[in-house]
Amino acid sequence: MAFNHLPAGVHDALAPLSVTPVTHSVPMAKNHRSEGSPTDPATRPTPGAVLDRLASGPSRAARITHTEHLPPRAGRHAVWPDRIRPEVIAAVQACGIEHPWAHQALAAEHALDGDSVVIATGTASGKSLAYLMPTLSTLLDGSEAANGRGATALYLAPTKALAADQRRAVRELARPLGTAVRPAVYDGDTPVEEREWVRQYANYVLTNPDMLHRGILPSHPRWSSFLRALKYVIVDECHTYRGVFGSHVAQVLRRLRRLCARYGASPVFLLASATAAEPSVAAGRLTGLPVVEVADDASPRGELVFALWEPPLTELHGERGAPVRRTATAETADLLTDLTLQGVRSVAFVRSRRGAELISVIAQERLAEIDRPLARRVAAYRGGYLPEERRALERALHSGELLGLAATTALELGVDVSGLDAVLIAGYPGTRASLWQQAGRAGRAGQGALAVLVARDDPLDTFLVHHPEALFDQPVESTVLDPDNPYVLAPHLCAAAAELPLTDDDIQLFGPACADLLPQLEAAKLLRRRTRAWHWTRRERAADLTDLRGEGGRPVQVVEAGTGRLLGTVDEAASHTAVHEGAVHLHQGRTYLVRSLDLDDSVALVEQANPPYTTVARDTTAISVLETDVAVPWGDGRLCYGSVEVTNQVVSFLRRRVITGEVLGETKLDLPPRTLRTRAVWWTVTEDQLDEARINPEILGGALHAAEHASIGMLPLFATCDRWDIGGVSIPLHPDTLLPTVFVYDGHPGGAGFAERAFHTARAWLTATREAIASCECDAGCPSCIQSPKCGNGNDPLHKRGAVRLLTVLLKGAPEENPEENPEERPQEKTEAS
Repeated sequence: MAFNHLPAGVHDALAPLSVTPVTHSVPMAKNHRSEGSPTDPATRPTPGAVLDRLASGPSRAARITHTEHLPPRAGRHAVWPDRIRPEVIAAVQACGIEHPWAHQALAAEHALDGDSVVIATGTASGKSLAYLMPTLSTLLDGSEAANGRGATALYLAPTKALAADQRRAVRELARPLGTAVRPAVYDGDTPVEEREWVRQYANYVLTNPDMLHRGILPSHPRWSSFLRALKYVIVDECHTYRGVFGSHVAQVLRRLRRLCARYGASPVFLLASATAAEPSVAAGRLTGLPVVEVADDASPRGELVFALWEPPLTELHGERGAPVRRTATAETADLLTDLTLQGVRSVAFVRSRRGAELISVIAQERLAEIDRPLARRVAAYRGGYLPEERRALERALHSGELLGLAATTALELGVDVSGLDAVLIAGYPGTRASLWQQAGRAGRAGQGALAVLVARDDPLDTFLVHHPEALFDQPVESTVLDPDNPYVLAPHLCAAAAELPLTDDDIQLFGPACADLLPQLEAAKLLRRRTRAWHWTRRERAADLTDLRGEGGRPVQVVEAGTGRLLGTVDEAASHTAVHEGAVHLHQGRTYLVRSLDLDDSVALVEQANPPYTTVARDTTAISVLETDVAVPWGDGRLCYGSVEVTNQVVSFLRRRVITGEVLGETKLDLPPRTLRTRAVWWTVTEDQLDEARINPEILGGALHAAEHASIGMLPLFATCDRWDIGGVSIPLHPDTLLPTVFVYDGHPGGAGFAERAFHTARAWLTATREAIASCECDAGCPSCIQSPKCGNGNDPLHKRGAVRLLTVLLKGAPEENPEENPEERPQEKTEAS
């Protein structure tokens, strides 16, 4: 019997890459710009006072496990760079900015010198102005050219919301410059009738990597005048381009550089990032160019009070009689309600779309019981909404009409939400970089801010709220991506060949793996070599071979059965777990039940309902070893890393009460299996080790299963991943290893670098896993230590004490220094130069 733990989605690939983080200061800074907000900051309650009110209810104070106070910091100004046009300086000063911060001026100088630069400073540190100063000045110069179109600039954002927000900011800033700056958004929401105007006349085009990949690059002859004049490419929030998505975007940027060179342009890349380890290395890997780093944040910040909050145990019992802790969703909804009643402008960040909807619904219902008009000032914001819904929410948030918002990470990025006083984070977001990015959404008008991390019933969250040093005394993570992964590179070589035939000169641009892949693509009859170039051979669009975000397949349309109205979409990869028959689907505060899921037509029919429960999908998984790359002895056992094939099938779903999480029942499902080839780390133990750990055959499966669950829960502390990005399988006698084995694998075809990072940090990772299990206050295991919210076996069997003894014996045999951790031997070093 195999015990499994599958990632939420199956995406595209990322080959292994190890990264060694370096220490940076805590990345919080407040914007120096006078944004204006509905309430005078001088009359607002202090962050400490707001927290005291939240903790004043019955048993509330005991839920705060730690409070971190970050003192305010003064800013450091600089003079305006002398090459910035005076008209641009005047326009910026008209917005209330008398002088730039030192890091803004330094970044602008590098850009004007023709150096690609990454600005890696704290949230609200004015990164936008750092790249807009040289960009607007250059566009103004170009508008005075005697002939031709003049200079152009391309802005790339990871989300449509951010691009739309940036257009508003650029229009406001550039208004005194007249028609010299013509910003326009070009994405999937842009009406067809507007697109031709954008191509011909806009000189500051805002888009996203997906539209660049599918719309602009394949149609480059129609964009020739724009590309010929391209001076700057701005890559905003570049720290989000990690893993599979980042690897795809890296190849899209190489295709862009290639076409620009074809038209005689060599644009400078200006990248903006949240504080990250080695930002210049990550930016260089993303663009393929040398990149100068500006990371000394000179902006001021207000006081930040950061509280760690653990919901209490309830009197209820869950699976196998385990104690049930109050859910982070219910706890966050209560806190958002209280903050709204206090008039504190707040955003609650939630990890899932369903969670965002739930929190907003619960808060609205509770507010309606007290003050019905106030309930209308709380809403949800997530992906999958129709464009007009997203825009309306963004306007309401920006204007202050909304007082509280439950949002997914779609709002984590640099959308201007000025005036926020507090941020609630429902569950650790997976990385310290993302945690600080979310916390930095508050206090953007310069006032103090409150951030509260509400722990989920999860091993990692439990560990973090009781070990605050793991959050506040550790550096942020490095950005992991690998453009050379053949699963990523191959479809982009086809797309590049369709845009312009590939020659030997292009091999250096696309990296060393290109030379080996081209003959393979030719053998597969995707490319054909004619004289000195490779040509795309098919009638289909080569750009359709890959999806940058690894979602794959057609999005599933969610349609209201009675009216035929399109409510939104769900990624194909998530459809089996999110919109299976009988699933509860939330949209804009309304609850629907999925009546049917048609996978052939990619349609889920739903009908409005009001069930007293939510649904959670269950799955089963089998795994086989394809190739072992590295095996390291750990005593008698072994730690291995290599390629595996995973077969998964969603088999049932649970119905759980909304507030308590109590399981009401389970329903079987009949959905087709899915196969995934990916990368994994796994460890084995021998009979002698089992004897030493006092593990008999009756408890072996439960001990392995518990160790697997807890290790998956802890891995995000050591790799830039979310527990839903990774999966696991444990089996008492695996047919490939012939030993008891625990696997942890990447939930992406080809791998995503997470398992490789786990391999390189295995001693620290598994030590933390053992500590998380051993220190939990429960008797036999609970969601805070060894139970998993997505276990396909109903969290059975599990054996908490057996897992602790097993990990203790395994770690006794761990080498003091894994030879594979030698930086000179890491695969990363072989690929970084590309």
